[in-house]
Amino acid sequence: MKLSIPGRASATAVVAAAVLLTGGSIAGAAPAPVAVAAAPDLPVANVKAHLTQLQSIATANGGNRAHGRAGYKASLDYVKAKLDAAGFTTTVQQFTSGGRTGYNLIADWPGGDTGRVVMAGSHLDSVTAGPGINDNGSGSAAVLETALAVARSNYQPTKHLRFAWWGAEELGMVGSRYYVNSLTTANRSKISGYLNFDMIGSPNPGYFVYDDDPAIEKTFKTYFTGIGVSTEIETEGDGRSDHAPFKNAGIPVGGLFSGADYIKTSAQAAKWGGTAGKAFDACYHSSCDTSSNINDTALNRNADALAYAVWELSA
Repeated sequence: MKLSIPGRASATAVVAAAVLLTGGSIAGAAPAPVAVAAAPDLPVANVKAHLTQLQSIATANGGNRAHGRAGYKASLDYVKAKLDAAGFTTTVQQFTSGGRTGYNLIADWPGGDTGRVVMAGSHLDSVTAGPGINDNGSGSAAVLETALAVARSNYQPTKHLRFAWWGAEELGMVGSRYYVNSLTTANRSKISGYLNFDMIGSPNPGYFVYDDDPAIEKTFKTYFTGIGVSTEIETEGDGRSDHAPFKNAGIPVGGLFSGADYIKTSAQAAKWGGTAGKAFDACYHSSCDTSSNINDTALNRNADALAYAVWELSA
C-alpha cells in the first residue's frame, strides 16, 4: 500500500467443473440440477512458500523489491514462470515512472466469456526500505496461489478470469493506473469486477472488507460469516491502493485488507484477538516487513476468501 496521505486452511478441496446434464427427460420430472464448482481451500503453506521466495529475492537484491530495482523484476519473473508453467497466457506491460522502467504482469486463464471478465490483482512492488512481505507480498502470493488453484482444478468458469500484479503502486498506483488508462472504453466495460488484495497477513490483524460494489462486498462477507469471523468496513486504505483507478473508471471493485499503521482498538482486539493499542502492522513500510511479519491465520483466512470470491463471481 502506498504511503498515507496526511489527514486522512488445510488441504485443497477437489473442485468439480459444472456439468450440464443432457439427454432425454422423464415427463413431468423437475429439471436436473447443475453441479456448481466449489472453491478450493488454499493450503496456507503454499502461500507462505511464495513469500519465502519473495523474501529470498529481496535479500539477494539490496533488501527490497521496489519499482525500478532488480528485486522487483526478479519478483515478476518468479510469478510469471509459475503462471506460464500452469498454462496461463501472460503479458508483461512496460511503463516508466521516476525515470525507471516498471512492469505489470497480466495473466489470462483460457476460456470463459471474454465479454465478462473477473479480475483479481495485487501490487508486487515494495518500498525501498524493506522487502515488503506483508505489503504486499501477502496479497501477491495469495493471488498467485489462487491462479495456480484455478489451473490445478482445470476450473472452467462461465466468465473469463484475469489475474494481475501491479508495479509502482508505492509511487501512487502508477502501474494499475497505466493499465486502466491503456484500455479502450469497450474493454473497460467488459470487466465485471476487479478484486484487490493489498496487505492480508498483518501480524496484529483486522478483517476489513471494501464497501464499494455491493455484490462483491456481500460475497466476501458471506465467506467470513460462514467461518464465524466478524468483519468491518475498510476505511484506512480508501483511495490508497490499486482498486482506485478501476473505481474511477466506473469498474465495480472490492477487496480485503488486514490493516496497516492504524491502531487496533480494544473493541477490535476483543473481536479479533491480538493487541489493543498497537498498529495492525508495526512494520508497515519498514525494514522489518520480512517473512516473520505475517500472521498465518489472517493470511490463510484471507487467501481462502479470495479464492471463494473468484469462484463465486466467475461461475
